[in-house]
Amino acid sequence: MPKRIARLQLFALLLGGLVLTSTCSAQSGTAAPYTDGVEYVTLPGPHQRYSSEGKVEVVEVFSYGCIHCAHFAPIAEQLRKELPAGVKFKLMPAPFSDAWLPFARAYYAARQLGVVERTHLALFKAKFDQHYPINTLGELADFYAREHVNRAEFMRIATSADATAKLKSDLALIQKWQVDGTPTLVIDGKYRVATVRTQEEMAAVALWLAKRELHGK
Repeated sequence: MPKRIARLQLFALLLGGLVLTSTCSAQSGTAAPYTDGVEYVTLPGPHQRYSSEGKVEVVEVFSYGCIHCAHFAPIAEQLRKELPAGVKFKLMPAPFSDAWLPFARAYYAARQLGVVERTHLALFKAKFDQHYPINTLGELADFYAREHVNRAEFMRIATSADATAKLKSDLALIQKWQVDGTPTLVIDGKYRVATVRTQEEMAAVALWLAKRELHGK
C-alpha cells in the first residue's frame, strides 16, 4: 500500500476516534432536566422581548382576576429572589377579557405610581382571601386608596390613552408568545414554560431556562 494512502487511512481512523470520544463525552455529561416541547417550548422567531433592557428577563403573564395567579404569587416572589444577577423578573397583565381589562389598567397605574412591590400580594389577598368586591376599576381604585395611593391620580393613569396603548401592545405580544392562560412564564421572548405538574415546577423550569440563557449571553 502506498505510504500516502496509509497516512490518509491512519488520519481517518484518528479523526474517527476523536469524533467518537467527543460524542461519548457529550453523552456522558449531565442530561438537561427539562425537554423542549414538553416542559417548555421554543417560540418561533423573530423573538421579541418585553423590554429593551439588556438583562435576561423572566416575564409572568398574569391577572389580578385569576385565582391561579393568586396561588402562584408567593412562588413567583421566591423565584424573583432566586434569579441570578443579570436576570430581571417582570409582570405583564393579560387583558384576556372585558372582565380582566380593569385589572390590567390597575397594574399599569400601580406600576407608574411605584406601588406594585407593596400592593401586588396585598391585592390578591384582599380579593381572594378576604373576599373584598374588587372587580371594577372603581373598586380597584378603592383598594389602592386604602393602600394610601391617591385615588384621583390612580384613575387618571388607569384610564389614560397611554394605558390603552399599552393594553394593545401587550396583548399583541401575548399573542405572539402564544400564551393562552395564566399564569404563564416567558423567558427572554424565546421560551415559554409549557406542560408542568405543579406551579413550583413551572418556577423551576423558568429558573433553569433563565440561567441557561444568561450563560449563553
